[in-house]
Amino acid sequence: MQDAPFQSQSIALCPSSALLNSGLAVPFDVQYGGQTCLGFAVRYADKVYAYLNRCSHVPMEMDYQPNRFFDMTGHWIMCATHGAQYDPRTGRCRSGPCRGALVPIATTEVGDMVYWHTAYNLKPIPF
Repeated sequence: MQDAPFQSQSIALCPSSALLNSGLAVPFDVQYGGQTCLGFAVRYADKVYAYLNRCSHVPMEMDYQPNRFFDMTGHWIMCATHGAQYDPRTGRCRSGPCRGALVPIATTEVGDMVYWHTAYNLKPIPF
């Protein structure tokens, strides 16, 4: 007997206006690998991207101040602890101590709202 295919779920995250290009992130909680983790969404070059708030070098939260992920140029997501820099469009490591890439979280922007989508390894935290 085969398992039923995973059904992705869309979850409202924030109004589109809450995310400015290279600005503050909007955080949200997810279940990943059986643990409660933080995710974050940012806008870069007019598009929304979301990732687990977890450096690929050592699984630590990356923001240097709450919801601040971009370096001073506004072009790279940076881990405040290790100095690793990631491409905001792909999550791939650009420089610094990295092991792979950030864990992506699918998003869509419909009308004036941003949604994130569950995946086989990401689940919303129940309230």
